[in-house]
Amino acid sequence: MLTIKKFGAIDIGSNAIRLLISTIHEEEGQETRFKKTSLVRVPIRLGADVFKTKIISEENIARMIDTMQAYELLMKTHKVLSYKACATSAMREAENGEQIVDLIKEKTGIQIDIIDGKDEAAIIAMTDLNELIKKEATYLYVDVGGGSTEFTVFNKGKTITSKSFKLGTVRLLNNLVSDIIWKDVEEWIRNNTKDYNRISLIGSGGNINNIFKTSGKKNGEPLSFLYLSSYYELLNSMTYEERIWKLNLNEDRADVIIPASRIYLSAMKWSGAQEIHVPKIGLSDGIIRSLYKNS
Repeated sequence: MLTIKKFGAIDIGSNAIRLLISTIHEEEGQETRFKKTSLVRVPIRLGADVFKTKIISEENIARMIDTMQAYELLMKTHKVLSYKACATSAMREAENGEQIVDLIKEKTGIQIDIIDGKDEAAIIAMTDLNELIKKEATYLYVDVGGGSTEFTVFNKGKTITSKSFKLGTVRLLNNLVSDIIWKDVEEWIRNNTKDYNRISLIGSGGNINNIFKTSGKKNGEPLSFLYLSSYYELLNSMTYEERIWKLNLNEDRADVIIPASRIYLSAMKWSGAQEIHVPKIGLSDGIIRSLYKNS
């Protein structure tokens, strides 16, 4: 007998707020199937407020409330069984973050959990990432966000170590990442990958997904270091307006895609990786998996 359930995941990041609604199909004797039913993204750049002023502005608070009201209605019309809303780097650092959580709960009924870097990495690890990892291989997983980047080393199907750094695209755009942070990331990557002869990257985040889509590669095929380097040079050769017009990028993607590419390329260089896999998974997918598991 086929059982159908719907779950919702809200990812409140430093560059955008996303709602993922997934439909789960259960059939006795068959592997459970997860299908992305709806994905909505609103480009509210909370990090631009927080990383400069330590607070989220009144304008963006109002936009957050409107977005959460819309998401609440969408989940209602989709008949979502359960949902979870997680906020990451920007809300973690906002001095008025907890007040906003209470205000949104009051105005929309949506409860937001502000999670730390370790929780974020743990939730992402609940995705179908393990199904994509070859048991005999070694990978450096790199999840680039607006406020932070999470790094995880996998070897022979097991998590070896994981760490979150305040190295994000919105921070880089606003010149808020010191040379010390870059050095710390380089040392961490080199120290935790030096014992492995061959390593590949796994990249997640909207920017690497966009680059992969542009490449014309088939799902499952990796991008090479050479391709990513060439694309990075192309991006840097264009103005912001040219990236929007010629590459058909959204306004809030056309600027952050450059620092994101720099992070991925740096991780590849420091780990010695020659290719990067892009499985299109992230925090929202992990939230859906955790909700299903708990149900």
